[in-house]
Amino acid sequence: MTVFLGLGIAGVVLLALSLIFDGILEGLFGGVLDGLFDGLLSLPVIAGFLSMFGFGGAIVLGATGLGAAAATGAGVAAGVVTGWIAWKFSRALMRDQTDATPRGTDLVGTAGSVVTAIPAEGYGEVLLRLGGQPVKLAAKSAVPVARGAEIWVEASLSSTSVAVRPVER
Repeated sequence: MTVFLGLGIAGVVLLALSLIFDGILEGLFGGVLDGLFDGLLSLPVIAGFLSMFGFGGAIVLGATGLGAAAATGAGVAAGVVTGWIAWKFSRALMRDQTDATPRGTDLVGTAGSVVTAIPAEGYGEVLLRLGGQPVKLAAKSAVPVARGAEIWVEASLSSTSVAVRPVER
């Protein structure tokens, strides 16, 4: 039973190390095995297999009188199932796609309001929405724009400033 518990603990330690050294096994052979196993030799999969092999074998050995051979078989079965689940879960996480990161140029054509009046020469401040979040930016306009006025973004001057024009209704 000590051997099985040792393997189970080693699997948990390997899982903890996989959080630190992610991708090490995939890169050990310099890309020779790229795509061959499709992630089956990743550290989380091996750690899941090893820990469930050890703990599953220890449970069968301690709870029944079947012996080491039956405990090994049960441990292998539990390890294969756990390794397969870890593989499927990691593949699902790797395929997870997110939306594109909003950029300053995405502001062109959006409407907003003036927070600090914009003089004819110089900058004021406007409140816009970028990716659903309010963003306050410096704004420049060819004509003076009063506080509270609705504006339209004509150009993105930098990551923190825009060129605007007042909306005429």
